[in-house]
Amino acid sequence: MKVPEKPNLLFIFTDEQKQETLRVYGNRKIKTPNLDRLAEESVVFTRAYVTQPVCTPSRSSIMTGLYPHTNGCIENNVPLKPEVPTIAEMVEDEDYLKAYFGKWHLGDEEIPQHGFEVWVSIEEMYKGYYTKEEYKAAKASYHIFLEEHGFKPDAQNSGYPVFSRGFAARLPEEYSKPAFLAGEVCRFLRENRDRPFILYLNFLEPHMPFFGPYDGMYRPEDVDLPENFDFPPGPDSPIKSRYLARYYRDHGFADREGEHRTLRTEWEWRYLISRYWGLVSLVDTHVGRILDTLAELGLDERTVVVFTSDHGDMMGSHRLVAKMVMYEEACKVPLLVKVPWLKGSPRLVEHPVSQIDLVPTLLDILGMPIPPHLEGRSWYPFLRGDRPWPEEPVFIEWNGRDGDLWVGGPSYGFPEEELRRAEGARVRTVVTPEGWKLNLSEIGEHELYNLEQDPLETRNLYREGRKVVERLYSYIRRWQEMTEDDVELKV
Repeated sequence: MKVPEKPNLLFIFTDEQKQETLRVYGNRKIKTPNLDRLAEESVVFTRAYVTQPVCTPSRSSIMTGLYPHTNGCIENNVPLKPEVPTIAEMVEDEDYLKAYFGKWHLGDEEIPQHGFEVWVSIEEMYKGYYTKEEYKAAKASYHIFLEEHGFKPDAQNSGYPVFSRGFAARLPEEYSKPAFLAGEVCRFLRENRDRPFILYLNFLEPHMPFFGPYDGMYRPEDVDLPENFDFPPGPDSPIKSRYLARYYRDHGFADREGEHRTLRTEWEWRYLISRYWGLVSLVDTHVGRILDTLAELGLDERTVVVFTSDHGDMMGSHRLVAKMVMYEEACKVPLLVKVPWLKGSPRLVEHPVSQIDLVPTLLDILGMPIPPHLEGRSWYPFLRGDRPWPEEPVFIEWNGRDGDLWVGGPSYGFPEEELRRAEGARVRTVVTPEGWKLNLSEIGEHELYNLEQDPLETRNLYREGRKVVERLYSYIRRWQEMTEDDVELKV
């Protein structure tokens, strides 16, 4: 198939979706027929990693092609600086209409910015971090939609009435955030079918609150607990991981009625995971609406489609929930890339790749120049088959606090000074093609895993793998020099 002139880009990403939630990655219980169909038409990446396992930093890399420590978004709720361009600003062709739909989490949530002309917002909980006081009065597009359907705000944020996430998650499906976003995207596609577009769409789900319209779709007794469920963080794990495991045990998750459930029993874990699965299926349903509209309008053959997530979720692995740790379940995400004119049998890329490469890859696919300041590189020559895929290490970072204090409850016997020190500790991680993973912490909480032999990360080999550590440390040092990273690490 000939490469279309000025192809479209539809970039769909979710929030907090672990890789194992799709059939192509081994799950046989969660219903995701639409994403399964997309996977059959896509290049599937089995070892795709985020740059930092928490929302704002990861999103900053997805949008800018720069690591968080470079673009400045090192923790949650740090606005993306005006002078740091997104992919929308890098595409200078004025024929393209650029749109952003959904959660942004890079500052001033309701305000169109960074090259996107069409802006549909859904989140209102970040007003306290906005760069201008007058921006706080703006209503999210979803807020306006709910008011038009007779709903009244249930909460306040920075002195303004808002719809809380819990309120929205309890609404019937037709008023849910995924349904609203899909409807807006389908309208956009119909209204702009004759113009090239770049459209980024982010669903909040399956991010907490872990309930929604599909509660009850999956029975807790049918849920499989993760294979490393009975391997909670041990004495040679970072303090943060050990603390979080105990905190989640006692303060696990909110239910629909606003009460908090503990995570002490296997049934409570299965119940939580069953509802997370329901949110995955909810997103799939509305992704299907969008893909069907693309096909109906005859746009599917000229539209590049990407599906991924900003980070994963532990969801029971090591008896942890959410992200903020360097385990595989938090750092590894689904990644599907469909380039319609690259026909052929479905392909798997089974060595590690980083989302840092998404911006240069997509610019290259769209026929745009790749700015020299980007820290990733294009995969397009490899996707075309012009060159074999290079198998190289990928790098992940953690930059201390994530913007939401993970310390704040009981100390669980940890000295307060140690908790505060651990809270601010930065980490640099390398994952190699042959399966080694090294986490180096600036306070010495180091971990080494052999993912080939121990994919569940149950045995920290740091003390017995000195030669491997030295080799992997040299990779991290070279990467730090290339990206001007100033974290001091000692092995």
